[in-house]
Amino acid sequence: MQLASRFAPRSPVLRSARPLADDQIRRVAPSIFAEDKHGSRSERYCYIPTVAVLTELRKEGFQPFMVCQTRVRRDDRREYTKHMIRLRHASQINGREANEIILLNSHDGSSSYQMLAGMFRFACENGLVCGDTVADVRVPHKGDVAGHVIEGAYEVLEGFERAEASREAMQAVTLNEAEAEVFARSAIALKYDEADTAAPITERQVLQARRYDDNRSDLWSVFNRVQLCGSFHNWIYVERAFMWSNSG
Repeated sequence: MQLASRFAPRSPVLRSARPLADDQIRRVAPSIFAEDKHGSRSERYCYIPTVAVLTELRKEGFQPFMVCQTRVRRDDRREYTKHMIRLRHASQINGREANEIILLNSHDGSSSYQMLAGMFRFACENGLVCGDTVADVRVPHKGDVAGHVIEGAYEVLEGFERAEASREAMQAVTLNEAEAEVFARSAIALKYDEADTAAPITERQVLQARRYDDNRSDLWSVFNRVQLCGSFHNWIYVERAFMWSNSG
């Protein structure tokens, strides 16, 4: 999973354990509420209203819990610059697992529009979050942006439905010890496919539970134990508005 743009470590940022209200967001990231594009943009540049997308996502139950925007040298760009919103269902903001949407946009040409969605799981105390992307929608600021943004929102919501169905199906399957080892061996073979070189990790190491919630025998838990091990997982680490990605 990869954001189309990154934020400097001193970017204004606000994170809360509760859904953020508009006045809280506006104090940190006023560019989210811009009503038009920056004056430097040409007529071909199409304005995509972040606040309108935020309003629609709130109607679907997603609430913002973190916002940030870039620092600017010119005050006239502060209300138009690149910004990011992270949203989860209100009941999942502090949960160890959550359906999350990351919304990235700008109104001055500093970033394209992106909606990145995934099923994320809190992995450790330093803020590491791992998971699987269910949608990655990117829309340039030109052409039929309204249609693409609407289609992208539906793609995100449908992606969550498919992911939830897959998770429930995997949770219904129980693996015995031998089957779990076969699963882990297959994952190792996919990662280290060089026949003449021994893998640097064993099935037992891959299957070791690193989270209490994963110490179960259903396929979903085994899958997550394998995914959390070493470089098998995709991850996002969010700290002071920095975003990294590693596809393993």
